[in-house]
Amino acid sequence: MTQTATELPQATDYGLRRGILSPMETLAQSVSTMAPTTTPAATIPLVCALAGNATWLAYALATAAVLLVALCIGRYARISASPGSLYTYASLTLPPWLGATVAWSLLLAYVATGSSVIGGFYHYANLLLRDATGHVYSAVLLALLVTGVSIWIAYRDVKISARLMLWIEALSVTVILIVVILLLARQGWHWDRDQLHLRGMTGSGLRLGLVLALFSFVGFESATTLGSEARNPLRAIPRAVIQSAILAGAFFTLCAYAEVLGFHTAGQDLGASQAPMHVLAQVAGSPVLGLLIDIGALISLFAGTLACITAAARVLLLMAHNGLVHGSLRATHALNQTPSRAVVITGIAAVLPVVVLAARGASGLDVYGWLGSLATYGFIVAYALVCVALPRYLRDHGVYRPGAQIIPWLAGAAMLLALLGNLYPMPEGPYGKLPYIYLAYLIAGLLWFWFRGQNKTAQG
Repeated sequence: MTQTATELPQATDYGLRRGILSPMETLAQSVSTMAPTTTPAATIPLVCALAGNATWLAYALATAAVLLVALCIGRYARISASPGSLYTYASLTLPPWLGATVAWSLLLAYVATGSSVIGGFYHYANLLLRDATGHVYSAVLLALLVTGVSIWIAYRDVKISARLMLWIEALSVTVILIVVILLLARQGWHWDRDQLHLRGMTGSGLRLGLVLALFSFVGFESATTLGSEARNPLRAIPRAVIQSAILAGAFFTLCAYAEVLGFHTAGQDLGASQAPMHVLAQVAGSPVLGLLIDIGALISLFAGTLACITAAARVLLLMAHNGLVHGSLRATHALNQTPSRAVVITGIAAVLPVVVLAARGASGLDVYGWLGSLATYGFIVAYALVCVALPRYLRDHGVYRPGAQIIPWLAGAAMLLALLGNLYPMPEGPYGKLPYIYLAYLIAGLLWFWFRGQNKTAQG
């Protein structure tokens, strides 16, 4: 009898602790990788600078696109579960070189997202420290500190890290929702006509804002990296992926509407604000909540760092099992049952560019934007390839139904449009260099894949 993908998780545990995570802890992995608290504080103002009164619409459209991708990933996750996330799904269907493309893209995406949130961490840490002590501290030291703690927790116990991420994000999002509800209540629960009628919106602004809004969602699928550790993974993981897309989309769209409304009331420009949640908290009549949100954003960025290292390490583990990287990275800790070497390597890879940029004087928000945008390329390519491969995957497993190709085609088209939106018009400054960095990295990964294949053929 031929072994199917459904049987794979029962046959292989890769040295990881099986069935240790509850459905809520599995959901926490996806939510924490997105670091949702940072979107109202950092990303929505950037989207507003482009889309203006259509900011809420940009997030609503982004939610629809991400939900299409989530539905595709959910179909895979109901059949197969492993630590390799989207790489596993791609390798079961696509030609080997495209499977390797997904693997290298996904690894870069998680590592670069980790770098991005480390940059955000030292930005918020210094804001809070300056207000508390009157001094700012070394960005390099703060980056190394948050990464070191994250590596230690990810190395020690996946259950501890999942529970910690769950509580951090729950508390942070709750405080933001309190501000939003107070703000809407003070406005008398009426619609903002400027936003409702999309006053001042331009097509190019909405397109660019939509592309940037997608960055808020990247990593929503990272629960799929817990295929060996989630309890009842074929049920818990697809639910976590789809729930994270829906919940995050609703939260981001509501926050986008409320922030634009609050800044209309305050007579300020959201797109130019450096501390939007402070302004909203004042408009809502509770200034102290602005400080709590900044603290929550700082802790959320720590949780995001931890989540990215957790996810990247498991992708790297499976890449080692499949011969894409050195075999020593297959090792797991005998007692902790975590991919210990992969955790250390991905943690170092995440913090290294941040240390270099911080030492050269880059601000935390610049690091957050640059490396987050680089990560977006990896995610979009991985999402698109996995979505377009879904119909064949369903046929191979005997579960294809007429019309099953419609959602994958729509999802793939949405990701293609997002990629084109990132590339045209070509961004200026450092952002214009990111596509070339991604392509150089991907070419290097594929050359390594070819070289390893040639060596295996010669040895065979």
